Amino acid sequence: MSSEPPPGSGQQPPDDDPFRKQPPPAEGSGSPYSTPPPPYGGTPGGDPYGGGSYPTDPLAGMPPLAPSGRRTLARIIDMILVVIVVGLITWGLGVNEYDVNGDNMQYGKSLAQSALAALLYIAYDTVLITRSGQTLGKKWLGMRVANLENGSTPSVQNTLIRSAVLWIPFAFCCACIWTAISGGWSYFDKPYKQGLHDKAAKTVVVSTD
Repeated sequence: MSSEPPPGSGQQPPDDDPFRKQPPPAEGSGSPYSTPPPPYGGTPGGDPYGGGSYPTDPLAGMPPLAPSGRRTLARIIDMILVVIVVGLITWGLGVNEYDVNGDNMQYGKSLAQSALAALLYIAYDTVLITRSGQTLGKKWLGMRVANLENGSTPSVQNTLIRSAVLWIPFAFCCACIWTAISGGWSYFDKPYKQGLHDKAAKTVVVSTD
C-alpha cells in the first residue's frame, strides 16, 4: 500500500521539545534509515512520485518505527482504560447500554453513551499525546507518536485530527471494525507503518526503548 509523502513545510517544534529530530547519522554508520527505499517507485534522491527533488529521509534522526503488534497491544490497553471510565460515568448517570426486560436482553446503544465515549477517547488521546507523545498504553510498551516531518511531539491540532479519525467512527457506527481497519493499516503500510489516523495527521509511531 502507498503512503503519503512527508509534508514539505510546517510548524517547527519548540526548542525545548525533547523529541526533536536529531541530525541524521554520518554516512556509513550502518543506520537502517541512512539509505531509505524510495517510496511510490521513485528513485533514491528523487521525488517519491518519480518527479523532482526528495533529498532526505524523514525518518533519519528518529528512533526505529514501533512494531505494529506492539501498537495494537497498546491500543487495546488504552481502550480498556477508557471503557472502564465510560462505564462508570454512564452507570452513575443512569445511561445504560443494555435494557433488561424479564428473560430478554435487548441491545439498545445509547446515543448519549456513544457521544460520551467519543469525547473521552478523543480527550484521552489528545491530552496525553500533546504532552509527551504517549498514551498510557504507549508509555508502558515503550513507544510514542511523532510528527513525520520533524520528529517532534504532535500539536493539539494534529492530535485532534488523529484522534477524531480514529474514535468518531468507532463510537458512532463501526466500533472495533473501524479500529481494526485504521490501526491495522500500519501492518501493511510502507515505508512509514502509518495507520489511517496517522496519515490524516501526518504522524508516525516510534520506539522509545
